[in-house]
Amino acid sequence: MIVELGHFALILALAVALVQSIVPIIGAQRGWTGWMAVGEPAASAQFLLIAVSFAAVTYAFITSDFSLQLVYANSHTDKPMLYKVTGVWGNHEGSMLLWVLILALFGACAAWFGGALPPGLRARVLSVQGMIGAAFLAFIVFTSNPFTRLAEPPFNGQDLNPLLQDPGLAFHPPFLYLGYVGLSMAFSFAVAALIEGRVDAAWARWVRPWTLAAWIFLTIGIALGSWWAYYELGWGGFWFWDPVENASFMPWLLAAALLHSAIVVEKREALKSWTILLAIMAFGFSLIGTFLVRSGVITSVHSFANDPERGVFILAILAVFVGGALTLFAARAGAMQAKGVFSMVSRETALVMNNILLAVSALIVFTGTIWPLVAEMVWDRKLSVGAPFFEKAFTPFMVILAIILPIGAMIPWKRAKLDRVIRPLAPALVLALAAAGLAWTLETGRTMLALVATGLGTWVVAGAAADLWIRAGRTARRLARLPRADWGKATAHAGLGITIIGIGLLMAGQVEDIRVAREGEPFDVAGYTITLDKVERVDGPNYWSDMATLRVARGGKPITTLHPEKRSYPVQAMPTTEADIDNGFWRDIYLVIGDPQDGGGWAVRTYIKPFASWIWAGCAIMSLGGFLSLTDRRYRVAAGARKAAPMHATPAE
Repeated sequence: MIVELGHFALILALAVALVQSIVPIIGAQRGWTGWMAVGEPAASAQFLLIAVSFAAVTYAFITSDFSLQLVYANSHTDKPMLYKVTGVWGNHEGSMLLWVLILALFGACAAWFGGALPPGLRARVLSVQGMIGAAFLAFIVFTSNPFTRLAEPPFNGQDLNPLLQDPGLAFHPPFLYLGYVGLSMAFSFAVAALIEGRVDAAWARWVRPWTLAAWIFLTIGIALGSWWAYYELGWGGFWFWDPVENASFMPWLLAAALLHSAIVVEKREALKSWTILLAIMAFGFSLIGTFLVRSGVITSVHSFANDPERGVFILAILAVFVGGALTLFAARAGAMQAKGVFSMVSRETALVMNNILLAVSALIVFTGTIWPLVAEMVWDRKLSVGAPFFEKAFTPFMVILAIILPIGAMIPWKRAKLDRVIRPLAPALVLALAAAGLAWTLETGRTMLALVATGLGTWVVAGAAADLWIRAGRTARRLARLPRADWGKATAHAGLGITIIGIGLLMAGQVEDIRVAREGEPFDVAGYTITLDKVERVDGPNYWSDMATLRVARGGKPITTLHPEKRSYPVQAMPTTEADIDNGFWRDIYLVIGDPQDGGGWAVRTYIKPFASWIWAGCAIMSLGGFLSLTDRRYRVAAGARKAAPMHATPAE
C-alpha cells in the first residue's frame, strides 16, 4: 500500500510540475497576480509529493520489500541498516528520485523565502524550475520507474555494490546533488532575467546566495568523493581524472566563476552577458555530468546505468534547456548593456581574468573528458586521456590564478595603481618565498613541484590574511567587526591555498613500496619499520575478510597498529580492498593487504603520504568560507533596491 501511494504521489508530482511550468509564466507575461501566485503552492506541493514518493522507496528498502525490483537489485537482508537507507540512492532509479527531490526542495525554498523578489521574477523563476522538474519527473516515470514490481517476489536480494557500502559514499551523492541541482536556481534566475529583459545589481544580489549554497555543497560533495577514492579504492590516490570526477569538477569551476562575475554585476553593473552565460553553462555542465553517469558512454566506478535509451532522453533534456537558454541569450544579448567603465588595472579586470582562467580550465577538463568519445565516433579510434594530459594542460592556469588571487582581492574598483596594492602584500610575498625555499630544502631539490606549490599556497593564504588586516584598518579590534562576507572570502581563499600546498607536497614527496611480507619479519619504508604480525579470517555482517595486523614503529618507538582488510562479498561475488590509514598532521601512513603468495607471505602495499590531510582540510575551510559568506545579512535578506519601477499587475480574467 505504501509503495503504491509513493507511485501515485510521483505521478501527481509530474502533473503539479506541469501546472507550475505553465501557469505562473503566463501570469507574469500578462501581469495576472492570481496566475503568478500559483507558482508558490505548486512548488510546495511538488516538493511534498516527491518527498512522499522518496519516503515510500526508503520504507521499502528498510523493510526489505523484495517485491520491488529496485530493492531486490540493490539490497539484502544482511546488509547493515545504514546501507539499506543509503542504498536508496546507490542506484540509477533511486538516485534520480533524490535528484528531483532536491530540485523540488530548491524550488520550494524559492517560494518560501523569495518574498523579497519582484512577483514577476519569482513567478518566472518558479516556472523554469517547474519545467526542469517536469522534464526529469517524466524521465523517471517513463524510463526509470523506481516502483516497478516483480510478479514473483524472491526471498532475498542481490545486495548493493560493495564499493558503495561505505560511509563516504553514503553521504557523497546527497551533497553532490545539492550542488549539481542547486545550480538550477542560477539557471532559472538567468532564464527569468532573459525573459524579463532586465539584469541589474538587484538581480545579482538575489542570484548569488543560491549559487553560493550550490558551490558549498558541491565543494563538500567533491571532497567526500575524493576522500572515499583515497581510502576505499586502495590505489592511494585522491584524484584520478575519472570522467565522472571531471563531470562534478567542471560545474564547480564554472560556479566559482559565476560567483565572482555576479560580484561585478552587483557592484559595477558590468559583465552582465558573461554572468548570464556562466549561469546557463554551470547548470548545463551539471546536466552533462548527469548524462555521462547514466548514458553508458563512459566506463567508471561511479556510473549508475548503461542504457542508451536513458542517455538519449537526458541528452534531449540537455538540448532543450541549454539550447533554448542559449537561443534566448542570443536574442537578448543586445539589451544587456554594461554600465560600469573600468581601467585595465582594477578589480573588475582582475575578476575578468579570474573568470577567464576558471572557464578555460573547465574547457580543458571538458576537452580531455570528451575527446576519447569524439575520437571513437569520428575516427573509430580508441584513445585514452589520462592524468599526464590534465596535469600539464590544467596546472598552468591554476598557477596563474593563484598568483593573481591575493592582488585581485585587494585591488580597488574602477581604477587603481598596482604599486599601492602590492606594497601591503610584500610581507605575504616574503613569507611565500621563505616557505618555498624551506620546501625546496627539505625535498633536497628533487622536484620543483614542492617549491611551486608551497610558495603559491602560502602566497594565497598570507594574501587572504593581509586582505583582512588591511580591511580592518590594521587594527585587531576591528577584525571582529568586519562583515561575514569579508571573512568568508578570505577563509575560502585560504582554504584553496592550503589545498594547493597539500596536493603539491603529497605528489612531490610520497613514497610507495610494494613487497611480499612474511609474518614476524619487519621491513623498512622511508624511515618507518613495519611488521606483519598476523592475517586472520574475520566475518562481517554480509562479508568475510582477511584482516592483517601490521605494527608501525619509528626509531624503535611504536607509532600505531593498522588493520587493512581484503574483503569478499559472497552475494555479489566481489572482493574489495579496505586500506587502513594512520592519519597525521604532517603525513599519512597508508597500508593495503593484498593476496597470499605461493611461496608464503602476503602482498603488502605501503604509502607514506606527506600533507595528505591538508587537501581535505583545505576543502573543509573553503566550504566554511562559503558558509560564512552565506550567513552575511546582505545575502540573507537580498537587500538590493530595484532600479526599475514595480510591475503593475491586473487581476486575471
